[in-house]
Amino acid sequence: MAGERIAVVTGASSGIGEATARELARLGWHCVLLARRADRLEALANEIGAEWETCDVRDRTQVDEVAERVLARHSAVALLVNNAGVPGRGTFVSTSPETVERVIETNYLGGVWCTRAFMPGLRSAAAANGPAHIVNVVSVAGTIAFAPAGPYAAAKHAQLAFSRSLRATLRSEGIQVHTLLPGFVETEGFTPRSNLRSGIMRRFVLDADDVARALVKAVEKGRNEMTVPWFPYRPVSIFQALFPGVLARLVGSYGYRPGTQD
Repeated sequence: MAGERIAVVTGASSGIGEATARELARLGWHCVLLARRADRLEALANEIGAEWETCDVRDRTQVDEVAERVLARHSAVALLVNNAGVPGRGTFVSTSPETVERVIETNYLGGVWCTRAFMPGLRSAAAANGPAHIVNVVSVAGTIAFAPAGPYAAAKHAQLAFSRSLRATLRSEGIQVHTLLPGFVETEGFTPRSNLRSGIMRRFVLDADDVARALVKAVEKGRNEMTVPWFPYRPVSIFQALFPGVLARLVGSYGYRPGTQD
């Protein structure tokens, strides 16, 4: 329908993506849901009045084909949420090479491929009604070298650099790029309440709904970067930048329970 605000949400079949789709739909956005699990997508889409497409963001050809179909239906995309992600717990010497590749390809490159594929729709929305928005769901792991999840942290560091670079690139085109930096979040694929070693850190674990509300706030308030929650994660991120060696020695005590590995 004319005048609809179109949002494309990746990784929408569960967790933060599902919660974000629900929150956007509640606020009147028309969502296009992307993920790998068709059954979960279809059920959610029927519930909130959305559209859906199966898509593995690791596959650049598949992403381009899905974007072409979506843009044929909706020439203007006002919001792209690059949320699709997978865990990568384990160190660089203990985890499998396949895990390293999967995490990098999903958590970092997936957002790159989706952004490039949906850029015509974002530019069209910015030109017609401006501004358009891209939200990259990164993680505080993008600012902290968390050795117990080395592949995940490395992918999120790359995604953070991508998001910051993209913001500078697209500023003049009326496309705002927002970087969301959640701490530990309890979802289907991430279960920190049960596998984090530190009882203190388990107290700061968020639910997906908390992140979804923060994501919408970042868009509505024009926030470039938002750490959720601010404490204790933002101070730790600053400490990492100032004293990386000290933090590296401390972070092991806040790692995962023995045997936690992807």
